[in-house]
Amino acid sequence: MILSFHPCYEADANIICAGREPDAGDIAAMRAADAVILPQGCRESLYRLSRAHCRHVFPDYAMRFRYPGKTGQARLFREMAVPHPQTWVFDDLSHYHHCSGNEPLPAFPLVFKLDWGGEGETVALIRSHADLERALATAAAYERSGQRGFILQAFVPTFNRSLRVVVIGDDLTAYWRIQDQAALFGTSVAHGARIDHHADPLLREQGINLTRDFCRRAAINLAGFDLLFEAGPGGVNALFLEINYFFGRTGVGGSATFYARLQSAIDAWLAQRGLAVGKQSTEETA
Repeated sequence: MILSFHPCYEADANIICAGREPDAGDIAAMRAADAVILPQGCRESLYRLSRAHCRHVFPDYAMRFRYPGKTGQARLFREMAVPHPQTWVFDDLSHYHHCSGNEPLPAFPLVFKLDWGGEGETVALIRSHADLERALATAAAYERSGQRGFILQAFVPTFNRSLRVVVIGDDLTAYWRIQDQAALFGTSVAHGARIDHHADPLLREQGINLTRDFCRRAAINLAGFDLLFEAGPGGVNALFLEINYFFGRTGVGGSATFYARLQSAIDAWLAQRGLAVGKQSTEETA
C-alpha cells in the first residue's frame, strides 16, 4: 500500500496533513504503508515520523533537516568537500562579534545572506563597512524576533548569471538565470532575470554532473541547486551556492509540467523498489 500526503499525487491512501501536526491516525497509516510520499512543504515532524514508521519515504529530506537553512547548507558543502565560495558561518551576532574580534574580516566585496529566505530577498552585496553595518543591523532586528543566523561569502564574479539545476528523482535539468540589468545584484527570476536553456552546454553539463554526484552522496532527490562558475588556472569550474527545497517552476516548464515530471519520478522511484500504486510490495507477494 502506498500512502500519499502530497495533494497532487494520488496513491492507495491519501491524507492531507497541511497546517497541522501528524496524529495517531497518520502514524497508523504510515505503519501500514510500503512507501510514503510527502509534499515539498512537509513539516520536519511529518518527515521524521514517516521515516520512523515506514521503510521507504519520498522525497529524502534527511539533509534538509539535518543541515537547515543557508548556514546548514554551508556546513554541508564544507563537510562533503565540494567546491563552493569561501564562506563564513555565524549562528548569531554574538558568534559573529566573537569571531571578528579574533581574526580579521574577509576583504570586500562580500555577499551577506540571512539563514532563511528565497529569491534573493534576504541577500545583499557588501561593498563597504557601511554596507556591512546595515546588514548586521538587519540581522539584529531579526534576532529580536527569534530568527538567527547568517553567512558571509566571498563575492564571485559571475557576469550576472547563475545555473539552476533542478533535481526531480533521477531527472536533472539545468538552465541559466541571466540578469541583463547590470546594475542589479542577483539572478532570481523574481527580480527580472531571464531563463536560458541553451547557452554554454558544456558548463551546463558540468553543473549537472557535479550535482548528480552530490545528490548520490547526500541522498537528495528533490531540490533546486544554484551554482556559480569561476574562472581559474585550470579553466572554468562550478561552485555550489545553495540548495532550494522550494523552487520556482518556470524554468522546468511551469507547474503542470513540474507535477507531471514529479509524478513520473515518484512512479520510477517506487518501481525501483518493487512497488507501485495499487500493487502489493514484492516482499508481501514473495
